[in-house]
Amino acid sequence: MSVDPALRTAALASKAWPYEEARRVLKRFPQGKPGGAPVLFETGYGPSGLPHIGTFNEVLRTTMVRRALEEMSDMPTRLVAFSDDMDGLRKVPDNVPNQAMLTEHLGKPLTRIPDPFEKYESFAHHNNAMLREFLDRFGFEYEFVSSTTMYEGGQFDEALKGVLRNYQGIMDIMLPTLRAERAATYSPVLPVSPKSGVVLQVPVTVVDAEAGLVSFEDEGETITQSILGGQAKLQWKVDWAMRWVALGVDYEMYGKDLTDSGIQSGKIAQVLGGRKPDGLIYEMFLDEKGEKISKSKGNGLSLEDWLSYGTEESLAFYAYREPKSAKQLHLGVIPRAVDEYFQFRGTYAGQEIEKKLGNPVHHIHNGKVPADVPPVTFGLLLNLAGVMGPHATAPQVWGYLANYVPDATAATHPELANLINLALAYNRDHVAPTLQRRKAEGIEVEALKRLDADLAPLPADAPAEDIQNIVYEIGKTGGFENLRDWFKALYETLLGSSAGPRMGSFIALYGIANTRKLIAEALG
Repeated sequence: MSVDPALRTAALASKAWPYEEARRVLKRFPQGKPGGAPVLFETGYGPSGLPHIGTFNEVLRTTMVRRALEEMSDMPTRLVAFSDDMDGLRKVPDNVPNQAMLTEHLGKPLTRIPDPFEKYESFAHHNNAMLREFLDRFGFEYEFVSSTTMYEGGQFDEALKGVLRNYQGIMDIMLPTLRAERAATYSPVLPVSPKSGVVLQVPVTVVDAEAGLVSFEDEGETITQSILGGQAKLQWKVDWAMRWVALGVDYEMYGKDLTDSGIQSGKIAQVLGGRKPDGLIYEMFLDEKGEKISKSKGNGLSLEDWLSYGTEESLAFYAYREPKSAKQLHLGVIPRAVDEYFQFRGTYAGQEIEKKLGNPVHHIHNGKVPADVPPVTFGLLLNLAGVMGPHATAPQVWGYLANYVPDATAATHPELANLINLALAYNRDHVAPTLQRRKAEGIEVEALKRLDADLAPLPADAPAEDIQNIVYEIGKTGGFENLRDWFKALYETLLGSSAGPRMGSFIALYGIANTRKLIAEALG
């Protein structure tokens, strides 16, 4: 791709994390990759479950580093989305049908287990299709690679022979990391039983490394069998290292929980004559209580959950920010992420090139950032939906918007139309049940009467800034210890929440007459 010289100069100096990561690849290949070969980025996927928000984050962040490298150099790049579908099924997932059928196939490679959804030739083929549909939905540019295809097609055969040639060296790396009981039966190579089709967890003896032959016990019988052509699968840390070497992976990021695995796989890659890829070790997401998210606990947030209430760009924005810091991931973070994304987008066009490259939206949109932003914030729409109640509709919201954004329609403001629908859903499911307006008390009574009196003579289309000045003046002169107490009183009495929007904007949107009704109700 053609890169503007000013952009390249700024990218080479930028401290934004995608450029810092890309700089590691530049250091790896200061003269470019030998033979002009493309730099290979990899992301991994375990298809024993459906794609989830972690899958999205990993592919998104890796793509951001890839694009940063393309802005910094002329090296070609590739991104491989690798599916570990030769893995044996260890346990039946909770969220799939035909559980009894799957139980009968425990231990077999995922590509050799019938699809419980009865749509594809195997369980792995179903989940791989979901992965590709998932990645295509977000417009990722990638090449899909199946572990089974590589094993069965012979593309890993030479690397597998390398594992047998260096069998003892690999054991020397792995055994010190294992408990005694596990070490007693550990093998880097997991043969597929010719009898049951199960991926066996048994010790093996190398018979002939060059021929790929090993021997092992299977149901009381000693079997000599090739590990080539899909007749064996490597133990996962060894598999990871073998894959890095066989494919020539240069960059792969992974979660902090895999730090030790990455160290061991890196040592194995070296024994196999390769080199560990560079890559970011990112922090894991936490739940609302600050606890680690666990599939078994069900305390996580799914991609579908986020996209029911927030935009795709807001999720990408949340994923971009501080990947090395632990962040809570729950429904409560969505509204702020939506509005902060648009705030950063709104400033992008006016920024100097250096600032643009540090702006998250540059990386979310690969430098092609939309110029405009919706005229109303997501937070303001939520507050409007809150006072309208759980049964509010989009046409009703558009009616209120006429006070604030004349002639706005879903056709002229499609992004705003999407935000309205998301705000109505979020309010209905998560805000409305918690709202409880209280009566005004103490000095709040006189302050609200004064606000009502000051609003009464204003025209229906009074500017939000004029209204905000009125609200602000009452807060300063109405006897409150500080402005925060006044705004808190407004939120609790008029909106039913402890926090809220800029009141001038809200009143302009909701309408002066409607706001005066809210004040009357608060005064009781």
